[in-house]
Amino acid sequence: MKQATATTLSEPHRTVGSGHIDSIERRGYAIGLMIASSVVISFTGLIVRHVNADPMVMNFYRALSLMVAVTLILVIQYRRMAITHVIRIGWPGIAGGVMLTVAAICFLQSMTHTTVANTLFILGAIPFFTAALAWIFLRERPTRATLWAMMIAFSGITVMLGEGFGSGSAYGNLMAMVTAICFSIYTVIVRRNRHVNMLPALLVSTILIVLVAGVSSYGSLTISTGDLVLCVLWGGVLSGFTSVCFIIASRHLAAAELTLFMLLEFALGPVWVWLFVNEVPSSWTLVGGSLVVVAVITRALVEWRQLLPSGSR
Repeated sequence: MKQATATTLSEPHRTVGSGHIDSIERRGYAIGLMIASSVVISFTGLIVRHVNADPMVMNFYRALSLMVAVTLILVIQYRRMAITHVIRIGWPGIAGGVMLTVAAICFLQSMTHTTVANTLFILGAIPFFTAALAWIFLRERPTRATLWAMMIAFSGITVMLGEGFGSGSAYGNLMAMVTAICFSIYTVIVRRNRHVNMLPALLVSTILIVLVAGVSSYGSLTISTGDLVLCVLWGGVLSGFTSVCFIIASRHLAAAELTLFMLLEFALGPVWVWLFVNEVPSSWTLVGGSLVVVAVITRALVEWRQLLPSGSR
């Protein structure tokens, strides 16, 4: 039964009738959420450029604000049943939260021990790791359109970051690889348990990050008002919105598709820094970013075209 469900979601054209239309509409809605969330979270680099606090201090307040945001969402949505929904995530939710925690910590280690290019290049492989894990554990075979989009998008990431690859440390590159693998595992866990509200898994992650960052930065958590506001915006608004969209979209999109649309973040991030901080990207960054955007938009249009009446195609 699980295999049939996975196949239907990754290849919706095999269904027929009104169920087919409903499935396509839900997938179109989910793709819209992923594109919107990727655009929103792409402003992270711009925020980090304006924060002067230590990276672990930033992580502490970002996670703390995200924890508050998730708690408020659960309380508003479920009221007295909020605690019940937290308990329902069970061990899969705890495992997912741990994977997010490890990914966040290793991402920070990678960014501080190797070049940004090396980190983002390796993270650009997340859709491929996710596709492999989903194929093994969920029996989700990516559609041909998704595979082509992944290849084009990854070539764009390679063009963007190829100039700077190879100049970082082995430790930093390893941490980026661990980040990619952990996030891919988290994606598969959320996708496998899509019948359960996995939003509380974010609470597990934020609590662990706050503990780790708090202990490692004990006695030096002082932060300016301006930096605090930016961290709250980053965690409570941007990360909160993105995380909710990701969990909702995971109910209707295959695991590989979820991470494919996330590549928009890597493509748009340098653009915002260019426009608002005047940090001019190289011509290769613009070319590679354009490839990513074209791949993602084309994949979305192929899906949304299914919604059009047959006579208007």
